[in-house]
Amino acid sequence: MSALLNPAGGILLVPLIAACVLAFIRNYRIASWINVGAAFLTLLAALRLLLWRPSSLGSLLAVDDFNIVFLVLNAIVGFTTTVFAKGYLAHEISSGHLKPWHIRYFHPLYQILMGAMNLALLTSIAGLMWVQIEIATLITILMVGIPRTHESLEAAWKYFILGSVGISLALFGTILVYSVAQPVVGDGLAAMTFTTLVAHAAQFDPDMLNLAFVFILLGYGTKAGLFPLHAWLPDAHAEGPTPVSAILSGLLLNLGIYAILRFKMVLAANPHTMAPGPLMMMLGLASVVFAALMLYRRSDIKRFFAYSSIEHMGVIAFAFGLGGPLANFAGLLHMAMHSLAKSGIFFTVGNVMRLKGTQKMAAIRGLTSSHPLLGWTFVAAVVAIAGLPPFGLFTSEFLVVSAAMQQQPLLAGVLVLGLIISLGGLFWRLNQLAFGEPSPNAEEAHGPLWPIAVNLSLVLLLGIYIPGPVALWFQHVAKLLG
Repeated sequence: MSALLNPAGGILLVPLIAACVLAFIRNYRIASWINVGAAFLTLLAALRLLLWRPSSLGSLLAVDDFNIVFLVLNAIVGFTTTVFAKGYLAHEISSGHLKPWHIRYFHPLYQILMGAMNLALLTSIAGLMWVQIEIATLITILMVGIPRTHESLEAAWKYFILGSVGISLALFGTILVYSVAQPVVGDGLAAMTFTTLVAHAAQFDPDMLNLAFVFILLGYGTKAGLFPLHAWLPDAHAEGPTPVSAILSGLLLNLGIYAILRFKMVLAANPHTMAPGPLMMMLGLASVVFAALMLYRRSDIKRFFAYSSIEHMGVIAFAFGLGGPLANFAGLLHMAMHSLAKSGIFFTVGNVMRLKGTQKMAAIRGLTSSHPLLGWTFVAAVVAIAGLPPFGLFTSEFLVVSAAMQQQPLLAGVLVLGLIISLGGLFWRLNQLAFGEPSPNAEEAHGPLWPIAVNLSLVLLLGIYIPGPVALWFQHVAKLLG
């Protein structure tokens, strides 16, 4: 209980209290406003935690330079998503695509999801992190099925089956880590606390630690959507509500990478274990090349950008697998930039679908002519996610390629090839969607664009200039990751 009285308590308590309140609110308009307010309070709590980090949060929680990055990112994307969701859900109900009872539990589930992700990031206990990631997975499965269509329920079921396999593998890996730590540090929480694990990792059985990491990489790699563990991701993005797509791509995928990196730090502290880098680089490169090729075969706009998420998670996995101060810095920056840009992409896609009344890209044309503000916003978002200057993803991808050229020139060539193929697919589709003769509109009005502007502005600003304190912060985390 004392841990909850610290500044970190707001990040955990606000979503919990909001979920309890929202469970009894039947009016979706009132629920939407409460959801936005709770997300804003969580954002304030995250910023307060960033500015004033307590030295101790008890035995279960810990704040360090690594997890505070993700906590602030979660809060920013979580807030802008609630603003987008407010208008999106109101439109879906008024247009008849959803019934009020369909979204009866959307808002409480959303707050439970945010609370679970925040606790997964804050906890210093490997087992508790696993529990929270499992809760987040189950919540998003329920949210994917909200439309109650045959396709959405099928996508939710597929997500449940594959997600369960992944989380089971991660659990087995976590149990193996506990079993190898127990003889050295003793029973109880000590054998599952990350700081203790890293401090004593050199005394652990390296073979058992290697085996544990393989299971953890496969298990949490499923959560991160890495190829060939990605099969749940395109369906969940395409069939679930668009705000859920934004959260899945912007936040939940990061959680899988975060968990892998926590255990990678343990493995790196033992000089006799295998190098985890080659496995991560292999999965990363496979994800980049596979997703880049699949962009040319998609006809659904949400499924299209779901494969783009797989590509970017591949870049991140490759960067962290490559290791070293430069590659780790680039991977961390890429995670942040992708979260902001991809959530902004899905906000834009939600508005496009509202105007055109379809997810099929063949029926979407001439956005810059029919709705110039939305159309050019969409162009800017695609340019950002494609990794072109002056946006932050260009900086992070340039640094990843630079680090790869120094350490693994041949693999750098494969990575650049995948990025070029992806760039071609993105701009081929962008030309069709944004330019030419406009296709007929289902509606004339779209939702507010300022949540998109907030996310893209941050990506643009960090592409032009990274403030000194932020650069030093990321460099420190990069050193921690080894």
